[in-house]
Amino acid sequence: MRLSLLALLTLSSSAAVADPPVTTKLDAVAGIPGVDRTTRTEDVQFKSGKDERLTVPVRVSGYGPFRFLVDTGSDRTAISRQLAGRLGLPADGNASVHSITGVATVSTADLPSVQLTSKPVKVRGAPLLESTDIGADGIIGVDSLRSQSVLFDFEKQTLSIVPAARAAFRDEPDTIVIEAARRNGRLIMTDAKADGQAVSVVIDTGAELSIGNEALRQQLVNRGLVDPMQKVQMLSVTGALLPGDIMIVRDLDIGGLKLRNLAVVFADAHSFKELKLDREPALLLGMNAIRAFKKVSIDFANRKFRVVLPEESQLDVRLASARLK
Repeated sequence: MRLSLLALLTLSSSAAVADPPVTTKLDAVAGIPGVDRTTRTEDVQFKSGKDERLTVPVRVSGYGPFRFLVDTGSDRTAISRQLAGRLGLPADGNASVHSITGVATVSTADLPSVQLTSKPVKVRGAPLLESTDIGADGIIGVDSLRSQSVLFDFEKQTLSIVPAARAAFRDEPDTIVIEAARRNGRLIMTDAKADGQAVSVVIDTGAELSIGNEALRQQLVNRGLVDPMQKVQMLSVTGALLPGDIMIVRDLDIGGLKLRNLAVVFADAHSFKELKLDREPALLLGMNAIRAFKKVSIDFANRKFRVVLPEESQLDVRLASARLK
């Protein structure tokens, strides 16, 4: 079974003329700009693909809209090689892309205008990836969202870009707010346990299923706390495959937010090494978990993860429906 699971997308840029080539780290999300206090809230209708990941309409250089994947596990906005060719955007450099399977060298292009909301942004050095590997025309990464809060409303099928100065659904009943740390622009929640085992949890809307690392697998297997299910092959944004084992984590508690019988792919994903989480139990929380809630808000600037819970019976049904049959 092939699962189009995306995870970490970080870049290293290479000098155009150097012998030997000198590689420097291009960290697009090392810091957070001033908290957005002026932008008005804008709603964007999203679509769900067969793999349950979310795409939104995006205009590039005034053309479109095209379908871009919303991926909070990617630190850079990217575009498919096919779309860049149609728009006449030439490759102007190379970069090393870190995906779930490892490191690969790809071409990059500057995008003069990327418009998700009414305010277009310019993206420099966007990786050029194959559309079949992305499963979309491009990727909206953390670099395009980091000064704002992103609200997913799964009942209305809308993505709202909310100024980070204003909390999303602050007064809505059954809301849980979880404090997070920030690493490479992504939110990491450390007040979490998987079947009683302390674990770091990273929000990753680009992953169809949640992904656990080898350190977490060993802890749970040794204590008999996971049930083996089946093997899968994960497809990275660079087209490489990574084998993994789907198992069921019986109880996941994230700051008081409880999920039961969550399907998790355990694999030696390169993403954990890039986040310096390869030696401690860690989990990329994918769409099979995130979709279980009525609403989800990811506030990068203020380092908060908010969810609105459905009724408990509905939560169990939604999680069960997200498991592979």
